[in-house]
Amino acid sequence: MLQVQEVYFGYEDTPVLDSVSFNVAPGEYLAVMGESGCGKSTLLRLIYGELPFEQGTVQWKDHPIKGPAYQLLPGAPFMKYLSQDFDLMPFLSVEDNIRKYLSLNEPEASDRRTEELLELMDLDAYRSRQVRYLSGGEQQRVALARVLAQKPELLLLDEPFSHMDHFRKNPLRQDLFSWLRREGISCICASHDYNDVLPYADRVLVLQQGKVLDLRPTTEMYTQPKRLYTAALLGDANLIPVQVLKSYATTTRRIIVYAHELKLSAKSGFEAQVEASFFLGSHFRLVGRLEGGAQVTFYHDANLEKGRKIFLNVSLETINKRLPI
Repeated sequence: MLQVQEVYFGYEDTPVLDSVSFNVAPGEYLAVMGESGCGKSTLLRLIYGELPFEQGTVQWKDHPIKGPAYQLLPGAPFMKYLSQDFDLMPFLSVEDNIRKYLSLNEPEASDRRTEELLELMDLDAYRSRQVRYLSGGEQQRVALARVLAQKPELLLLDEPFSHMDHFRKNPLRQDLFSWLRREGISCICASHDYNDVLPYADRVLVLQQGKVLDLRPTTEMYTQPKRLYTAALLGDANLIPVQVLKSYATTTRRIIVYAHELKLSAKSGFEAQVEASFFLGSHFRLVGRLEGGAQVTFYHDANLEKGRKIFLNVSLETINKRLPI
């Protein structure tokens, strides 16, 4: 188990991570989310041992992880880190970049492992090509194969699919996270993309300004978001007064409503005026303006012209689910 306890890191007088604590169980996938600059990449580098931390402890099982003041090279045999820089050998082939991290004393096992990773990352067609001639997305796949070569116990991933084409990253996500689960490898993945998170992560840790804002199972965090900041990381979300949703309501509370939870109605509901429409393939993402001036985002299966007056409804079940007890 990874244990991070009360870790603090900052530059001069500016805190980047402040009293961050969490655990990661063996085989668990923990996603780390938050806006740019919230400390996601810093947290991974700190766990890997690249950065010093002034307070707190980081430990994997019985092995304490220290910063650069205690060991010249970061990392440990049980842990691998994929940064956004890839750190590949540009003049070596794809196959040699992977094989470089495998044992020379067991050539047959190294051959099998190399072939397995080339297939997993869909790189067989590029095996003999020098890395410097690959695209950014192809290099990212080589970098993923490289960090998986020695089957680490703990894998740290920083935006691992950010350079890949959409059609490529979807099956690769599925294959990678399924493979990690089968192998029992713990994973911490920092990502802006909820497609990296919602289908695969066991839990989500949300950072805001270097502090842990929320840490819960993925399904619970999505269905019961406590803050608009968190909900907006996981999908299009609105913060709407209950009295707007149901005029007879006596509470002044506001609740989070996802765009897909707002349904168009012929006559009943709250009124909005369409301001913009965006085609997303299977549906349209629409932006409306409420009477008081606030914006609302909702989905609909057909386009709606700008300026049209509409009525929107939210189910009572959704309202009751989001209202705090």
